Amino acid sequence: MLNIHHLELFYYVARHGGISRAVRQMPYGIQQPAISSQLLQLEDGLGTKLFDRQPFRLTLEGEQLYAYVGPFFEGMEKIETQLSRKSAPQLRIGASQLISRDHLPAVIHAVRKKHPEHRFFMRTGVQAQLETWLRERQLDMAFVTALQPASMTGLRKLALLRMPLVLLVPRKSPFKSAAELWALDRIDEPLISLATSGSVFQKGLQRLKVDWHPSIEANSLELVTWYVANDYGIGVQVNVPEVVNHPKVRALPLVGFDPVEIVALWQGKPTLLIREVVEEAQAYIRQVWPQLACNEKLK
Repeated sequence: MLNIHHLELFYYVARHGGISRAVRQMPYGIQQPAISSQLLQLEDGLGTKLFDRQPFRLTLEGEQLYAYVGPFFEGMEKIETQLSRKSAPQLRIGASQLISRDHLPAVIHAVRKKHPEHRFFMRTGVQAQLETWLRERQLDMAFVTALQPASMTGLRKLALLRMPLVLLVPRKSPFKSAAELWALDRIDEPLISLATSGSVFQKGLQRLKVDWHPSIEANSLELVTWYVANDYGIGVQVNVPEVVNHPKVRALPLVGFDPVEIVALWQGKPTLLIREVVEEAQAYIRQVWPQLACNEKLK
């Protein structure tokens, strides 16, 4: 059976006269090598060549396939418009547990006060999951803690706020500053961090020529604090009250370390509803964390 996604890619390539041109016209982010690879799979499955690459030209078989699939994909935008007129606008949003629990509801509430007809569906996950759901079109947008910036290739992003990193130590710990740790010949304290947070923190350690790698990987910011409070080790944490304020821990500033960004992610041109949510999120951040707000413009 033909892969519908492969046929969609072929349609865009045939319509716009080449793979590089199709990349610029796709309604979602996808890179040229990915398109080339999937079109080769389509040709292998059909057992025939569909087009010449340089210069671009459809083969006879390619013209036959384009004549067949073209009307279907050309009609998609029309039927989408017709169906959307019959239902209220909806947006599928993904976010980490902390964002979706403590902050996103206030943003959604502000949007719905202006547009009560809008519908929202929210899904919780970690950065890698949220990016996958975006690329698979299971989500329309997501708010993520950008712990792995390089993984965002093909997605549109807007930085919303930058949060400093801190080290969390147990309240009874003898360490009063991070510099005391860097001065040690060897750090024996277990390091606790998110499974994906190593890149930002480790870059800072590399600049200091300090060798210290995670012993415990947590799957949420709250769990990092919980491990430290229960004396499992020292944790890497973002400096926001919701996760660092705990009676059994102390926060040590990390001077010279890059901050962690919270970003909004989506594919292609942002819809009006995505713009409204992003603008309300920016207004919320300016109210709650004015000193951390990025104030970037949504283009």
